[in-house]
Amino acid sequence: MKRIAFLVSIILVFSYGVFAQLEDPVKWKNTSEKTEGEIVEITFEANIDMHWHLYSQNFGEGGPVRTTFFFDESDKFEIVGKPIESPEPEEVFDDIFKINVKYHSNKATFVQTIKVLTEEAFVITGSIEYQVCQDDKCVYFNPDFKIKVKGVKIVQESDIEPIVSKIDLVEKEDAETSNENKSLWGFLALSFVLGLAAILTPCVFPMIPMTVSFFMQGQSSKLNSIIKALIFGISIVVLYTSVGLIVSLTSAGADFTTGLSTHWIPNTIFFVLFVAFAASFFGMFEIVLPSGLANKADKQVDKGGFLASFFMAFTLVIVSFSCTGPIVGALLVKAAGGDVLEPLLGMFAFGLAFALPFTLLAIFPRMLKGLPKSGGWMNSIKVVLGFVILAFSLKFVANIDQTYHLNIITRDVFLAIWIVIFILLGIYLLGKLKFSHDSDVPFITVPRLVLAMISFVVALYLLPGMFGADLNAVSALIPPKSAQEFDISKSQVVNVSSTTEEPTSLCESPKYGDILHLSHGLKGYFDYEQGMACAKKLNKPVLLDFKGHACANCKEMENKVWSDPEVLKRLQNDFVIIALYVDDRTKLPENEWVTSAYDGKIKKNIGKVNADFQITKYNINSQPYYVLADTDGENLVEPQGYNLNVDNFINFLDSGVAAFEK
Repeated sequence: MKRIAFLVSIILVFSYGVFAQLEDPVKWKNTSEKTEGEIVEITFEANIDMHWHLYSQNFGEGGPVRTTFFFDESDKFEIVGKPIESPEPEEVFDDIFKINVKYHSNKATFVQTIKVLTEEAFVITGSIEYQVCQDDKCVYFNPDFKIKVKGVKIVQESDIEPIVSKIDLVEKEDAETSNENKSLWGFLALSFVLGLAAILTPCVFPMIPMTVSFFMQGQSSKLNSIIKALIFGISIVVLYTSVGLIVSLTSAGADFTTGLSTHWIPNTIFFVLFVAFAASFFGMFEIVLPSGLANKADKQVDKGGFLASFFMAFTLVIVSFSCTGPIVGALLVKAAGGDVLEPLLGMFAFGLAFALPFTLLAIFPRMLKGLPKSGGWMNSIKVVLGFVILAFSLKFVANIDQTYHLNIITRDVFLAIWIVIFILLGIYLLGKLKFSHDSDVPFITVPRLVLAMISFVVALYLLPGMFGADLNAVSALIPPKSAQEFDISKSQVVNVSSTTEEPTSLCESPKYGDILHLSHGLKGYFDYEQGMACAKKLNKPVLLDFKGHACANCKEMENKVWSDPEVLKRLQNDFVIIALYVDDRTKLPENEWVTSAYDGKIKKNIGKVNADFQITKYNINSQPYYVLADTDGENLVEPQGYNLNVDNFINFLDSGVAAFEK
């Protein structure tokens, strides 16, 4: 009889929950707090609406659903005992179930003790199963939870001395503090150096002409010009630091910058912005301050110019994300995991180094404007920079096209536009093309002739790319060869094997093979599970290639390293390649959605699922990132990132094969 009553109750509970769509009467607040050593207490605080009651964890067999906490498995912590609930629950006799039950009203607290097994911050995920009732109805709920937990310093037994004096303890603490300080200073120095190196990346370097051009415009005083340049530099530092803070304090996620740099909205905005700048430099219109502000320049702060300086800094920071990933990505993973101080300081050091050269360049053009006879040649510089900016603007359209698989701006179309731009630039430099505000060119100077020749050489260099040439020098800025419509070398994989053995075919057609492709005609998979299944069947090691459509460094690696015959031979014959795009926007069916173990969010497209997998398993989100794994997914050797040394990559592949064969 009790079983029948219980089943009827459960059916009523689920039916009411489905059809009434009642708001949960229990509001949960979850926190974590370190107590001592490696012990952390997870607190679940339940605030219960008036007239409702929440059933306890503990009472006799049968009856309503007890409050139960389920923790997802993890190697980062161990559960210690059962949750302790308070205050003491109220005990009553239930007429339906004919047993004594216990429940809480108004408020209840459940404290679960765990033992932390890692020094890295992590996120605990799980769910709570419970039933709440009032006089005439009961409702069942099963919400998920996620709780950030800071790592703890793991003390090995061998490190503990039987007898330690107070002096020894002080000395050890001082030594640990000293080592931490040294580590932090080294980390900051590395961040600073990488910030300087980031300026030379293919995403950032083309921004230099635009920066110079922007600060060459206007007639502000020397003091205002310097202030604008300083605001420009400070804004860069603040923006980079703020990204780390946002990820640390919100649920933005460690793939925040990837999403921002590949989404169609910011890319469209920057394309329009760059085209507008180019049109202004060509003389179509002039970007000037409102006359009211200009007249008050001597009396008050030039607000319009300062705001424009900040916007220029914002544009530069966003554009740089697709190339500054190796350091920014690692810092954001730490931030998303709960560590705040180190990511903030690292982002500050990176942003400071990144901003310094641009700030100097922003100040320098104002000095140039003070030089005599600057009119004619200064305008020519603006027009030349306009052509360069116009060419670079196509990168944003290409990002949208590749990420969303629109197939409008193919590699052929992109190169055709570039070829026309550089031919027109050469004609302009020869004085055969004039704009409205250009001066007459009675003769061609040697510098103009040299620049014209360079422009025509660039156009000629790009021409073979229309037929499938690699174009390694600009590979980071143009769409990949997989986006080429007319390619005379397409489907020709370099056969450099010393034998006549044909490359092993794939086990089955790859998922997403109609929209995703590998370079150089290589065959592989774009789904982790499918690729691993094939690796087991063929008994081959796996090359996991974390990459992105908008990843300039990925394209450069494939064109300058993967194109080497020795590398191609190994990729073709020795590995099952699984290419995991982290920025692809293709929506997945609901049964393939993934709830992140890292940030608790539901990942609904290919890119977010792959990015979450990289962050969760390898604690990094920079691309390219290459992992050599066995058929169980375990690393064979230390993973590698962006490195254009061909011999180094060959050794990396060979060491993976050797480790697999042991």
